[in-house]
Amino acid sequence: MSVEGKVVAITGASSGIGRATAKLLAERGAVVVLGARREEELAAVVGEITAAGGKAVHRVTDVRHRGDLEALVNLAVEHAGRLDVLVNNAGIGPISRFDALRVDDWDAMIDVNLRGTLYGVAAALPVFQRQTSGHIINIVSTAGIKIVPTMGVYAATKNAVRTITEALRQEAGPHLRVTEISPGMISTNFADSMTDLAVKEAMSKRIGDVAISPDAIARGVAYAIEQPADVDVGSIVIRPTAQD
Repeated sequence: MSVEGKVVAITGASSGIGRATAKLLAERGAVVVLGARREEELAAVVGEITAAGGKAVHRVTDVRHRGDLEALVNLAVEHAGRLDVLVNNAGIGPISRFDALRVDDWDAMIDVNLRGTLYGVAAALPVFQRQTSGHIINIVSTAGIKIVPTMGVYAATKNAVRTITEALRQEAGPHLRVTEISPGMISTNFADSMTDLAVKEAMSKRIGDVAISPDAIARGVAYAIEQPADVDVGSIVIRPTAQD
């Protein structure tokens, strides 16, 4: 029961949950293959990991483009000879009320949160089928468990991924593991993508009041990975004790 030696690709790895997960898994001996849109921040994470003796490589990855996910998976195979785990973590949350009609934000969440996850699945499955082993971990959200105003489209994209995850688990057979992890209020830059200033201010305050470290989610990812090959951790919810 260990992550040591596992080859793990992570999207959205330049900050927040992705960064915390990359660092923790590398500390525990995994080879991490990191993707995100921001080259400088991504390279900095790799630098921190390698300086601490870990193994990491990166590639600029925009999950809205299917070819970028294929290239990230190919990087893992070329660098380490295989891919054991794909963590579909990249996500955005420009939330707002429906009557604000921020349709461009709706489209962006669908493209990143939903389509980006599907592109990750499509890139990884052929490799996992060749290997007769693999693990897909999709980062979802407690926003899809408790529906609240302003989060309608965001929660819908996350619940769509929840549905995809469960269907994939049932189709997967004995050699593919599939996990969904639902973070609650986590201390990340989640509010940065918000274009509605009033909602952004309220969310930033809420995060400051109750959020927990992204390290909590990283530990959940590690827990799912380190189980024996015949054990599939289907769903984990991790939230602050202070969260409603």
